[in-house]
Amino acid sequence: MRPLRSLQFVPAHREGWAQKAVRAGADAVILDLEDSVPEPSKADARALAAETIDTLRREHPEVTVLVRPNPLDTDHFGRDLAAVVRAGLDGLLLPKVYGAREVLDFAALLEHFEIEAALIRGSVEVIPTLETAKSLVNCEAIAAAHPRVASLMVAAARDADVSREVGFEWTADGLETLHYRSKAVLACRAAGLAHPIVGLWQEIADLDGLRRFAEGNRRLGFTGQVLIHPSHIETVNDVYAPDPKVVDRFRRMIEAFEQAQAKGQAAALFEGEHVDIAHVKTARGVVALAESISSH
Repeated sequence: MRPLRSLQFVPAHREGWAQKAVRAGADAVILDLEDSVPEPSKADARALAAETIDTLRREHPEVTVLVRPNPLDTDHFGRDLAAVVRAGLDGLLLPKVYGAREVLDFAALLEHFEIEAALIRGSVEVIPTLETAKSLVNCEAIAAAHPRVASLMVAAARDADVSREVGFEWTADGLETLHYRSKAVLACRAAGLAHPIVGLWQEIADLDGLRRFAEGNRRLGFTGQVLIHPSHIETVNDVYAPDPKVVDRFRRMIEAFEQAQAKGQAAALFEGEHVDIAHVKTARGVVALAESISSH
């Protein structure tokens, strides 16, 4: 899965909301069939989600399309997957994950529905959500559970499932969630997953707080954020995109190092700084991220 800076939650039964998120610049849309859809609206939400996937595939192929299905302990998950596993679906955001078992169960279900939809097996990826105490403890096993796992989304919201599960009192500074957010980043990296995701900022009008939250998570190693309001997309896209000045500097660094290599040297003096292959690998990663963002 490509780097995703902004992943906008959209209640799947709300017609036209996904298109609003796209117009606001979201890198990804998450069509939610779970908590934001009332029980009587589940069937309508599935049908509209299928239509929305088709529309986005046709009109906005550059946007990543994810679906959050209902959990495995409900009567809905099978109908959810039957409706949305189709061309244009990039992945599932898995709810109520406790360990590797739920990931493996969803992976098996996905293979069945991919066959039914004539899709290539393994084409639909999964992003497990770490929103339970057990999932936070088991995040390393979850990240490595199956080749379909593309990332982890770690929840750190006020008064949500995770705060009730863990028992913390939320603060804007986030010290109470620092340990497990850091642990999730390490679990992703150890499993070879390059783009850990965090969520979410609930103070809709506090854009300064949103920016501080995003900047803190970027410094921890997160590369994107789940959102609940389109007004947050611009700020989050800006925070998680590499600074153009940094990208330009890294391009110059790469050029200087390659010139030194051509002379048989293993290091270079670049703008007063000693740089070797380790620094250049970092530089190339940042430049590649910037180019990936600019190509979409």
